[in-house]
Amino acid sequence: MDKEMFIQISDCKLYAKLVGKNKGKPTVIMDAGYGDFSKAWNSVLREISMLSSVLIYDRAGLGKSEKSSNPRTSREMVKELKELLSEAQIKPPYILVGHSFGGVNMRMFATEYTNEVSGLVLIDSTPEHYRERFLPTMSQNFQQAYNKQFVYEGNYDEFMESLKQLKETRKKLNVPLIVLSAGKKAHYSIESQGLWNEMQREILEISSDGEMIIAENSAHYIQKDEPEVVVSAIKKLVENKKV
Repeated sequence: MDKEMFIQISDCKLYAKLVGKNKGKPTVIMDAGYGDFSKAWNSVLREISMLSSVLIYDRAGLGKSEKSSNPRTSREMVKELKELLSEAQIKPPYILVGHSFGGVNMRMFATEYTNEVSGLVLIDSTPEHYRERFLPTMSQNFQQAYNKQFVYEGNYDEFMESLKQLKETRKKLNVPLIVLSAGKKAHYSIESQGLWNEMQREILEISSDGEMIIAENSAHYIQKDEPEVVVSAIKKLVENKKV
């Protein structure tokens, strides 16, 4: 049964939705990309909810959630998610799933609360060295469009601060990790695509138990282009873990 909630945390109310039953399995927590909210998971939500209970939510200032006066950096977002889970009484262990910028948040959550996490799926997640290593290889038009997108939640500086926080908190995790990399990115040259896949592969280094899958026919939204790849990765972690 679906359960919609508005949960009061420190300075705002966050919208969340719990779908499915956990049947003794870890609860799947899903965090969308920059400027995206819970609807970003519509293409995979039903199938994942057959495996275990799933929590999707809108970060502060997005979707149905209220705005927060806290900085829009990953560190604050992780605190807010932790508070949401506590207030909603959604108990660990969790399998964390993050798309794009949501992957930055989920990596930091897994680092901060390692004992509560039993698996991590990163879907075309933003690498911590994106600005220094990747952006300069792209066209000026791409770089300008990239810089102009930061109007939905955090600004450009807050986003880059989040990547800095990710570097500073990086440590080896003893948590199973599946990295999904989009193999058919829009506007990418062969060289850019190769560099992107390489940087995705490097994320595996944060886990002692990592696996990378390239979604060959997907642009950035793998959950829409090849939903079965996302469902299969989550299923693997749900079924491998005995609580």
